[in-house]
Order: sequence, then structure tokens, then C-alpha cells
Amino acid sequence: MATHDNILGNEVFNQRLLQEFYDSYDEELEMELDDLRFGAGQPGAEDEKAWRRRYFRELLHLQGELVKLQDWVMRTGHRVVILFEGRDAAGKGGVIKRITQRLNPRTCRVAALPAPNDREKTQWYFQRYIAHLPAAGEMVLFDRSWYNRAGVERVMGFCSDDEVEEFYRSVPEFEKMLTRSGIQIIKYWFSITDEEQELRFLSRIHDPLKQWKLSPMDLESRRRWEEYTEAKEEMLERSHIPEAPWWVVQGVDKKKARLNCISHLLQQMPYEESEQKAITLPRRERHEDYQRSPVPENMIVPEKY
Repeated sequence: MATHDNILGNEVFNQRLLQEFYDSYDEELEMELDDLRFGAGQPGAEDEKAWRRRYFRELLHLQGELVKLQDWVMRTGHRVVILFEGRDAAGKGGVIKRITQRLNPRTCRVAALPAPNDREKTQWYFQRYIAHLPAAGEMVLFDRSWYNRAGVERVMGFCSDDEVEEFYRSVPEFEKMLTRSGIQIIKYWFSITDEEQELRFLSRIHDPLKQWKLSPMDLESRRRWEEYTEAKEEMLERSHIPEAPWWVVQGVDKKKARLNCISHLLQQMPYEESEQKAITLPRRERHEDYQRSPVPENMIVPEKY
């Protein structure tokens, strides 16, 4: 028979797993789910709902500031690259989604490069990343970056020790060259605990909507936690330069990590709100000979809802 401690432990674990499930969805949907999830009389229900509502308010405010930031970047011709690194399931994709959610995708792009193909493997290591660098007035967010060489490629044996050393000799000069050319580089490492990664992986395993996020590489990275730790520590030490320093985001609490990262990002550029010109909607022109052609019935999507 299970002991009381084991039962209690399982209940706590299941609650965290459920929270991880809800945290992966959009804020608007999550609010509706929370109304059902936190019924009256549950311990801590009101405190939890109050914090989540505060989170949504803060996030909306920060996203409004991001809109002002993007407008400033476009007006001034600024160029900025933001790197997001961290272990698998550390929350990089979540914060990138919240940053870009309300921005103009034409001038704020996400670069998430796949594994290099056979041709790219023969190129200068940084070559395939250069094509994604910003032009004037653009922001580019790298969901993983050239630091793959210092992390996954090194740990999984996809490159040699000599190639890793060459990367560490080159990367400071590469980033200094970019900053001298006028590109601002901001680097974030999302830090989570061993226990938190395990829980997030289990959530992906049991949630059909998130199973696509799990790859054999992710599972192998879980086994090699300590090797990734050693690689990460060396990476932060050897590539932390004044021109492009590393910033570590505490990522165990996803919502706090998002707010903290976005708030910090806004402080990295001296943006200011510009005076917006009043927009006047022009009157629609009407012509007596205009006739609208009917749409054929067989082209109309059935109204099931």
C-alpha cells in the first residue's frame, strides 16, 4: 500500500504537471482554463488567480513597450540581434513567442536554423548565420545560434575538440566585428534546474499537442545533463565579452522568466515613443454601375460553427 507521503508527493507532482500543461497555451485560453481549474474553496486558488491576472497585465504592458521599441528601431535604422540559448525545454520558445506576438513580422524576424546540410558543413562555420543578420531597422531573434558549436555539437560529438577551440578563438572576434559594423548583440541564457527539465520533458511526453517538441536529441541531452553543464559553464566564461555580454535568465518559473527577460531587453536600447500622426479613414468610393458577383456555393466553406 502506498504511504501517505508517496500519495502526497504524487499529488504535488501531478499538480505541477498540470500547471506545466496549462502554461504552454496562449494567455487568453489559459485564463479561461483557470476559471474552470481554480474552483471556489480550493486552497490558494484566489492567490494563484490574482498572480496570473497580474502576469497578463504586466505582459500586455511590456508588449506595448515592445511595439514602441520596434517603432524606434525602424525609425532610427538600428540593427539588433538577440540570441536565446539554454537547455532543451528551458523556455526559449515561450519568451520568443511573447516578444514577437504583437510586433510587425516584416522587421522582427525569428531565425531557427535546422541542422546544417552537407554543403553547409563544408562552409566557414559562421557563414550560414550571416544571411540572417538584420538590415537597418530590423530585429532578428535567434532561437539557438552559432553557440550550437559550444553546446549541442560539442556534447553530442558532432565536431572535434580542435573545432571547438577554433570556435572560441573566432567567436569573440566575430561578435566584435558585428558590433563595430553597428549591429547590437544581446545574448540570453535560460537557466533551469535538473528537476524542472525532467518535469517539462514528462509534460511533453504526455501531451499529444507537444510531443512534436521531443526529438531523440532531446532525450539524449537529458541523459547528458552533466556534460551540458560543463559545456555551458565554459561557454559563458569564454564568450562573455564587453561588446556582447551574456545575461542569465532564471527560467524555472516560466511566467516570471518571460516578464524579466522582456523587461531587461527593453532596457538595452534607448528607445523613446514617437508622436504618431492621426490616421483618417478615407471614405469609400461608390459607383452606380458597380455590381458584386455572387460567390459559387461550392466555393464556400461549410459553417459548422
